[in-house]
Amino acid sequence: MAKVIKFAEKNIVVLIAWLLAAVSMILVPLDPLYKGYFDLPTLCCLFSTMLVIGAFKSRRFFITVAKVLILKLKNARLLCISLVFITFAASVFLANDMALLTFLPLTIMVYKSCGKEKHIAFTIIMQTVSANLGGMIMPFGNPQSLYLYSAFNIEVSEFVRIMAIPFLISVVVIFGLCFAVKSEKVSLLSDEKAQIPPWRVALYTALFALSLLAVFRVVNYLIVTAAIAVVLLAVEYKSYTFVDYGLLLTFTAFFIFANNMSRLDEVRQAVAFLLDNSVYLTGIISCQFFSNVPSAIFLSKFTSDYRQLLLATNIGGSGTLIASLASLISFKAYTGMYPDKGLKYLGLFSLINFGFLVALSAVVMLLII
Repeated sequence: MAKVIKFAEKNIVVLIAWLLAAVSMILVPLDPLYKGYFDLPTLCCLFSTMLVIGAFKSRRFFITVAKVLILKLKNARLLCISLVFITFAASVFLANDMALLTFLPLTIMVYKSCGKEKHIAFTIIMQTVSANLGGMIMPFGNPQSLYLYSAFNIEVSEFVRIMAIPFLISVVVIFGLCFAVKSEKVSLLSDEKAQIPPWRVALYTALFALSLLAVFRVVNYLIVTAAIAVVLLAVEYKSYTFVDYGLLLTFTAFFIFANNMSRLDEVRQAVAFLLDNSVYLTGIISCQFFSNVPSAIFLSKFTSDYRQLLLATNIGGSGTLIASLASLISFKAYTGMYPDKGLKYLGLFSLINFGFLVALSAVVMLLII
C-alpha cells in the first residue's frame, strides 16, 4: 500500500489527467474521430528532444556549462536573470516547450553546483512564465500561435503588432521580478568536469538541430524521430532513461479530454453564448480548463475574431498549471527532484502566473480591445 501511495504522489499529474480523460470517454464513447485527437508532431518532437537532452545529461554535459556560468557571473541574481532570459529568447525561436526542455536541466545543474538549490523553484517558475510569454511575439513561438497564424492567414507584421504591447510589458515585469533573488555571491562546490568526447558533442548538437527542424516543419517529424531514436539507441542508450514518459502520457490524456469536451453539445452551446459576449474572456477562461492549444483549435471554429483569440490563447497560458501544457514540463522537472515540495511549488507558481494573467488582461482590455 505504501508503494502505491508513493507512486500516486510521484505521478499525481498523470493520474489526474487520465482520470479526466476517462470521465470524458464515458461522456463521448470511442469512435473513429478519436484518431484525429492526437497531435503526433508535438508528441514526436517532445520525445525526440527529450532523447537528445537525455544524451547530454547522461554524459554530464550540463556540469561544464553550469561551471562556466557560475565562474563568469559569480552572483545568484545574475544567474537567475541569465537563465530566465536565455529561456525567454529561446522560446521565440524554439517554441515554449522546447525552450524549457533545453534549459531546465541547466538551471537545476547551476544551482546544485553552487549550493543554491533554494532558488530552483522560483527560477524554474520564472522560466516557465518566460517560455509561455516570450514566444508570443512570433507565429512559431507557441503552437497555438502557429495554428491561428496558419488558420486565419495572418500577416507576420500584423501578428507582431497585435502581440507587441503584452510582449514588451512581459519583458519589463519578468526582469523586475528576477530581482527577488538576492544579489549574493556564488561559487562552485566542486570542480567536477563532464567527460564527453568532442565527437559526441558534435553528434548530439546535430541531432538537436535536426529535432528543431522537425519543430519548424522543415523536415518530416516521423523521419527525424525515428532517426534520433535509432542513433541514440546505438551510441547512447542511457538517454532513454532520461525521457519523461509520464509527461508524454499527460499530454496524450489532455488531448483526449479537450477534444471530447469540445464535442459535447452543452459545451458547444455554452461556448457560443460566451463568445457572443467576449471572445477574449471566453478564450482566457477556456485556457484555464482545457489548455491554450486545444482552446485555440476549438474556439477558432466559432469566431473569426483572430485578434482577440490570439491574445487570449497566448496570455491565457498563464494561470492554472494546465493553461499551458509547457507548464507541466516545469512542474514534472521540479517535483521529480523534490516530490514532497509539489504543493509549495504550485502555490508560488499560481501566485506568479495568476498575477501575470490579471495584469496583462487588464492592459489588453484597456488598451487593445
